[in-house]
Parts: sequence; C-alpha cells; structure tokens
Amino acid sequence: MKKMVLASTSTIYGSKYLEYLFPVIKNLFSNSKNILFIPYARPNGLSHKSYTDLVNDTFGQLNMSVFGIDDFNDPIENINRCDGIFIGGGNSFLLLDSIQKCNLIRPIKKKINSGTPFLGTSAGTNICGTSIGTTNDMPIVHPSSLKSLNLIPFNINPHYIDPIKGNKHMGESREIRIKEFHKFND
Repeated sequence: MKKMVLASTSTIYGSKYLEYLFPVIKNLFSNSKNILFIPYARPNGLSHKSYTDLVNDTFGQLNMSVFGIDDFNDPIENINRCDGIFIGGGNSFLLLDSIQKCNLIRPIKKKINSGTPFLGTSAGTNICGTSIGTTNDMPIVHPSSLKSLNLIPFNINPHYIDPIKGNKHMGESREIRIKEFHKFND
C-alpha cells in the first residue's frame, strides 16, 4: 500500500518552510531513518546542495535528517537504500527532465509502490500524476515526455485557487486552463 502525502505547497503565508506540515512529516516518516531528498526542481535556481541543506536544516527541527540523491555516487542505489522519499517543489519541467535523464522514473515508482513513505510538495506533487500537463510552471527545459510517475490516476494542479468572485482579471484562470487540458486529453 502506498504511503503518500501530496501537498500543494511547501510554505503557507505567515509560516516557515514546511512548518505547517511538521505534524504530517513526523507521522509519515516516524519509522524512517534514511530519508532521501530529491532536489531536482531547484526553486529560484538553488543548487542541489543548497536545497538539500535547507531541507536537512528543516527536518533537523523535527530531529530527523535527509540525504540528497547526489550525496553518493549512484542515484539508483540511493533510492534503493532509503526508507523515505521527499521530492520538493520548484520547476516541474526541470524536475521531470532530471528524473528522466537519470533513469529514475521506474526506481522511484517501484520504491513508492512498495510502501516507502513519500512526501511531495508542489512540483514534487505534480509529478505523481499521469503527466505534468496541468502544471503552471514555465517550460524552462523540455523533458522527453510530459508523462510522469503515474502514482495516482489523475493530475494535480498545485497552488490551485478557485477564481475570486468579482475579480476583474480578464486572462485565463487556472480553472479555464484545466478545462482546456481535459478537452484535448481525456
């Protein structure tokens, strides 16, 4: 059975990074000693090391630690040896492209399907669907395919908010963009 928490965001207004998820993280990873962090989405262009350090410092507040997928030579071996996985937010195109280029789709999917606890935030949640076709991210790189981990049988649009009644915005809303996606992809 899968043990997954798919969060829309890592930070909510008025709180620190992941703070609102602390009770969930403690519960999800309560039996995990080797939590793997996959930093490939690189928010704001952070280096893999800087992003991993941020996550490790944050998990440290919960008396937990993570290791980065790049901390040792073989990313697939790192997936095999972990007992928890966290994929953070950033750019979904960059994340998926990196995972594809490193041939990590199958190992990640196999590990999560075997019951390894998984936390995804934003882009890390987005790649759990059938594709990243409903992301709002800028395509800063072009993955070989938009098909993603397919751990759930639908797509998620992280950070989605319902249209605000009375808003004078004349552009397309996320709701409209998602309807467009379904028109051509169902």
